Amino acid sequence: MDLALSTPALLFPAISLLFLAYTNRFLHLAALIRKLHSDHLAGNDPCAKEQILNLHRRLSLIRWMQIWGVASLLGCTLAMVCLFFGWGSTGSMVFVASVLAMTVSLALSLREIFISGGALAILLAQLENSPRAKS
Repeated sequence: MDLALSTPALLFPAISLLFLAYTNRFLHLAALIRKLHSDHLAGNDPCAKEQILNLHRRLSLIRWMQIWGVASLLGCTLAMVCLFFGWGSTGSMVFVASVLAMTVSLALSLREIFISGGALAILLAQLENSPRAKS
């Protein structure tokens, strides 16, 4: 299969949008952690331990999502360089590796989305168990 130089370039807009989404998730998590920290210092959060564990998992996943996304972007760039210099088979293999890296990044993103739902479940359980909810 012949791979055109423009084919790896097609992933650049998708990767850019993914990084924007990943960065937004990270910034949102950072804000949640800061709020949790201030609530913990004020003694206002009885389920802080559960939330902290959830946030640790999510931060780790986001870090790996970004790492695999960067690997994908680097792979696309390297594939384009290989194709530019006429190394078609090497460029194709690097491009396939880049697509696989993007697949890993997306799978990690899906996992993080499921875990973020767990964070909301923790808050809902806290609300259901609060004295105000029972009255």
